[in-house]
Amino acid sequence: MRFSIFWIGLAAAVSAAAQQVAPDCALVAGWQQQGPVRSFEADNLFEYMDGNAEGYLIYQFQRMKGVSCRQGEVTLIFDISEMADPDSAYGMFAANRDQRQPSEALGMGGQIVPRKAIFAKDKYYVEIAANPAGDHTATLRAFSQAIGKRIQGRTSLPEAISWFPTEKLVRDSIRMVPESLLGLRLLKRGWVAQYESGKAFIMREASPEVAAQTMEKFKARIAQSGQVQAVKIADEGFQATDKYLGRLSVFRKGRYLGGYAGLAEGQDGPALAAALAAKVQ
Repeated sequence: MRFSIFWIGLAAAVSAAAQQVAPDCALVAGWQQQGPVRSFEADNLFEYMDGNAEGYLIYQFQRMKGVSCRQGEVTLIFDISEMADPDSAYGMFAANRDQRQPSEALGMGGQIVPRKAIFAKDKYYVEIAANPAGDHTATLRAFSQAIGKRIQGRTSLPEAISWFPTEKLVRDSIRMVPESLLGLRLLKRGWVAQYESGKAFIMREASPEVAAQTMEKFKARIAQSGQVQAVKIADEGFQATDKYLGRLSVFRKGRYLGGYAGLAEGQDGPALAAALAAKVQ
């Protein structure tokens, strides 16, 4: 009995892993598939993206399924990208949304404008583009809502987003930087939030020990162009003025590094950084 249960469970797990969410023109009545289904992985995405593949790969792109749908003279380019994890999918969405336009209640976050819909749900990033020019909002919303129901998994925002204080935060400015956070190669993937004055950042390392090493390298890099002053924030912290990053207040809390850059004169950097550190879990 135990043997049978094991193999049944294993078969189910393999089946679930093999399953991939795919676009479907039949999600909305009256639309027909035009041409074959598109399928791409990281090593051949450039064949489809024509120079823009890197913009997907830096967000840990895994694979894509796509299809073209047609009704009358209108064509939809319907693509679903599977990323490595939900944070990467949301990061891809945040990098492509238009901050001037309102958001849509789709998955973890979405946006629909007259000719394009994008949203992220769990580890999937969905984009639907309509041609020719015109207002295709209703159609794009219908397809987005329908495919959204088929995608299982997380709809809550990445936890790090809730850690950024909301006072004087620029609307919809929180985004993932997939590499070279703050423009520094030694700081890898992290989150940045723009404020009326300055920007806040948070990044996670593999362990507190690795984070401590990164902190030392960060201090050494800043010390090349200015004086670094130790301050008491969380496990350790420093403040400084850098030629490129401006006034800085940085902390380490466990395996997280965070703080503020580009602060204006008169702002209490250590106090702001301490408030941010207090929210990091």
